[in-house]
Amino acid sequence: MKLVIIDEPVGLEDYAEQPYLSETVRNLQSVASTALPLLREHRIWMVSSTAQGGGVAEIVPKEIRLLRDCGLHVEWLVMEAVHRDFFALTKRIHNLIHGAGDPHLGPEDRSLYDSVSREIAASLRGYLSAGDLLYIHDPQPLGAGALLASELGLPAIWRCHIGLDEETPATAAAWEFLRPYVSAYDRVIFTSSEYVPAYAVKRSKIIPPGIDPGSYKNMELPHNQVIGILSNSGLHRAPQPVVPPSWAHRAMRLAPDGTFLPAVELEDLGLGYRPMVLQVSRWDRLKGWLPLLRGFVKLKEAASSVDPAQDLLHRRRLELLRLVLAGPDPAGVQDDPEAVRVLEELTAEYVKLPSPLQSDVAILVLPMASRKENALMVNVLQRCASVVVQNSFQEGFGVTATEAMWKRVPVLGTRACGLRIQIRDGLGGRINPEPENPDAVAAHLDAMLRSHDDRERWGAAAQRRVYDEFLIFSEVRKILELLSDTVQRAERLRLRRARTELRKQEGPAVA
Repeated sequence: MKLVIIDEPVGLEDYAEQPYLSETVRNLQSVASTALPLLREHRIWMVSSTAQGGGVAEIVPKEIRLLRDCGLHVEWLVMEAVHRDFFALTKRIHNLIHGAGDPHLGPEDRSLYDSVSREIAASLRGYLSAGDLLYIHDPQPLGAGALLASELGLPAIWRCHIGLDEETPATAAAWEFLRPYVSAYDRVIFTSSEYVPAYAVKRSKIIPPGIDPGSYKNMELPHNQVIGILSNSGLHRAPQPVVPPSWAHRAMRLAPDGTFLPAVELEDLGLGYRPMVLQVSRWDRLKGWLPLLRGFVKLKEAASSVDPAQDLLHRRRLELLRLVLAGPDPAGVQDDPEAVRVLEELTAEYVKLPSPLQSDVAILVLPMASRKENALMVNVLQRCASVVVQNSFQEGFGVTATEAMWKRVPVLGTRACGLRIQIRDGLGGRINPEPENPDAVAAHLDAMLRSHDDRERWGAAAQRRVYDEFLIFSEVRKILELLSDTVQRAERLRLRRARTELRKQEGPAVA
């Protein structure tokens, strides 16, 4: 295990000074004042599979910073040097929970999961003491946490960030495989009630993720900073000198020959000038990359059919439209072995495109060497987008949609449960019920791009929805409430066991 140092520059008091955030911050502080006497003496260990790449790694550092600001002792551990076969198995489980893949999980899978979980538990055990509380994220460290909770008698919470809103043979197989481990936890957290397996309902709590409005990925950026970040990261050719030096690790773009080159070595992306459709996510088949690419091709091919006498502006918009598909460098995300194969599939599709269409599509790999720089790249890409797409077939939540909504960018989502929780069709964006269908993707993009006024209206409504429901302050408030409840339950259970043991030692009552 590796102890992760939290370096979050913005804390609760900084947010409290912002008038537009003061109310939600006060609500959190009020709950914290009640919870602190119960939690002050307990050290909380958050455990996840990786410190970078994906929503969990984005959320945990800020959760910890805010919980510390509330007076709690919280640390973060991530898994290190785990065999790739284990991550291949947990990726299969991840896909099964989303309803995809072969539902057969055999004895060899159980043996692999148990043996690696024991190794992880042995590495984690040295950090733990009596009175600590375990807070485990997702299936990768689930087994290790279950072992330690049982062995050491520690209160334990498991948080599952994924799920599917229907039961299928695939989901049933995954949840049955995980059942003995989930059952060892005092409480389990899910994003939606529709994700909870039947055996965990009584111990479940629903807490959707929240985004941090002050993070590098979501902070407000004045125009000159946007230009500077685009230039420093290699996403834009600066027509004039800029003050900060170029970053050491810069964005890479897929070239027509199938290799990746520094993005600015190819033609300029035209960010901030050309209309742009963006999807930024992990390289995962369930994110719907291929049908999005194919739908964009259909949209571009249909541009010539728009009568300039009827709608010259829309014709010109489609002619200049660019698709940007961006994701993390797979080498920087240890727990997702599928990413390389998905990127290879996209590459194979891209190199077959005619040259003019290749020019209109930018497939970007964003370096992970610096979490700050990676976050700023995503921030400026989202701010330059006309429409952000999250074309997921299944989505546990989809924090990239939340991020775009906060920036007042309209989002085209799908009926995946995590997205429809957030996006109200026709109010804060649009929902495409057929993400696998390129024609449906093209039609929805065409309709969204046609009306500037609708995009403005959707963006404003989307930002308000995030403020009301999906900021990190609401999430941390709910976590505090659950931590307090878990500690109180554990104390009641300890007292009951102590009384039972005392009665056994005293023997039967004498009449």
